[in-house]
Amino acid sequence: MTAPSTGSRKPRVVVADPLPRDGLALLHAHCEVVDAAGASPDILRRELLPTADALIVRSRVKVTADLIAAAPRLRVIGRAGVGVDNIDLDAATERGIVVVNVADGNTVAVAEHVFALLLALVRRLLPASASLREGRWERSRWVGEELRGKVMGLVGFGRIGQEVAQRARAFGMAVLAYDPYVPDARIRELGAEPAALDDLLARADVVSVHTPLTPATRNLIGEAALARMRPGAYLINTARGGIVDEQALYRALTEGRLAGAGLDVFATEPPGESPLLALPNVVATPHLGGSTREAQAYNARAVAEQVLRALQGQPVRGAVNLPHLSDRDWHAAGPLAPVAELIGLVYREGLGGPLEDLELRVAARDLPSERGFQLLAGAALKGLLSGVVDGPVNTVNAPVLAARRGIALRWRSERHPDLPVPVVELAGGRGARRAVAGSLTPDGLPRLVHLDGLPLDMVPAPRLLLTRHHDRPGMIGKVGSLLGAREINIAAMQVARRQVRGEAIMVLALDDPVPAALLAEIRRLPGMEEARLVQVPAALLEPARIPGAGDAGGEAGGPVHRPGEARERAS
Repeated sequence: MTAPSTGSRKPRVVVADPLPRDGLALLHAHCEVVDAAGASPDILRRELLPTADALIVRSRVKVTADLIAAAPRLRVIGRAGVGVDNIDLDAATERGIVVVNVADGNTVAVAEHVFALLLALVRRLLPASASLREGRWERSRWVGEELRGKVMGLVGFGRIGQEVAQRARAFGMAVLAYDPYVPDARIRELGAEPAALDDLLARADVVSVHTPLTPATRNLIGEAALARMRPGAYLINTARGGIVDEQALYRALTEGRLAGAGLDVFATEPPGESPLLALPNVVATPHLGGSTREAQAYNARAVAEQVLRALQGQPVRGAVNLPHLSDRDWHAAGPLAPVAELIGLVYREGLGGPLEDLELRVAARDLPSERGFQLLAGAALKGLLSGVVDGPVNTVNAPVLAARRGIALRWRSERHPDLPVPVVELAGGRGARRAVAGSLTPDGLPRLVHLDGLPLDMVPAPRLLLTRHHDRPGMIGKVGSLLGAREINIAAMQVARRQVRGEAIMVLALDDPVPAALLAEIRRLPGMEEARLVQVPAALLEPARIPGAGDAGGEAGGPVHRPGEARERAS
């Protein structure tokens, strides 16, 4: 690796949290390294960051807008781990600072920890060890179980879930996998059987959780889910606290419905005097899943390599922000990136569209370049995956995350010289394809223009209710009456149909949240086929802002860093 170019001097890298020596050695070979592990924010701000070209942190240091403002030369921030919630991404992006992380460094460590917890449970290792230390030889008391022939159920089938599946098969276990964001064909390809959540819970001897914590997954494994699990089954959670309802789990364990639980994460950490910790059939560890020497060494090397590449101006695989687009690329594709993200979100949440055979289509007078299409594809995949995978998702890393799940997105373009505003469409599924299309209003706001080929013209609101139903008298009124009875205000409405008394759609912009019970009631209306809620991020409710040439990050007429992200930065 060649030394990063900063004129006649080596770039200065401030390492503000402890970093294993492998990473430090790689940095020392090319940079001036300031080992500032343990330094206070004030020392960083006043003494170290004003001359820093790069900053590397783990989880202790909070890289605030204030710290970033104190570093006029800063070009890259590296996080030696997965999460970047301790870094102000907006402030870094506005300054044109690349932020990189390490997404897969602890994958094997966590997968192995699943089996450390599971084997401790099924072979009753902890009580047997304690008994022996107390001078008792009680072989018949601590008879355990084998994993061979058992069924492993994986709730979530991302990187870690796939590693767990591989190890489960090595133990002679059958594997079920539930993940609505991984195609069934991909699950089968990786040696598991796709299953609905209820089916998985009913059949699995071991249920292991591997989903991110989102509003949709909070308490996913609650009273109802635990009641569906097989009597005598085991539950393992190495993902996030809050996915498992700890009070409901305590009841299931004390009532003898479950044989045991292995917990590495808790809703509150540290968990304090959690009653779960007093149960003999619980094995618990203090969030140690990714804490191995090998994982930490890998993270250190990986973040050092990415920081060096960023300092060299090379593409960075783990970048979580910032594209590198020319002004022409950005002006052609930049305004359409929020549209692409919006239709990806609506396709997933509003249509429940299948993830096979995905195609992104752009119709416009001036078509995007290859780089522009990469930006739009990344934005569409961001909309598809945000909130359903662990860690941050953006247009840089979304294509990588999608590829790991076997999700492929091709694109094609159609030149329409007379089309005043470009139209972007996302379609997918074999046979009965689903599709959503969007465009821009005259003032640059994203808007929806087609759902499954039916026309509409809707500027999104923070909350959208989408229905697919039979066109029949009173349907609109019934939905409106149910909402009104709950004091839920309708801000706007669009209705379209294929033919009289045929298939129809309705999109409602709502001012108030919709309880799950009310949504279920709407779904039960006669003639209602689908009813889905879409939560639209605030960033997609604002006009696109396209900076002019020469804004922060580049010289006039040359490549410039922009707030939207391009896949090239993740190559």
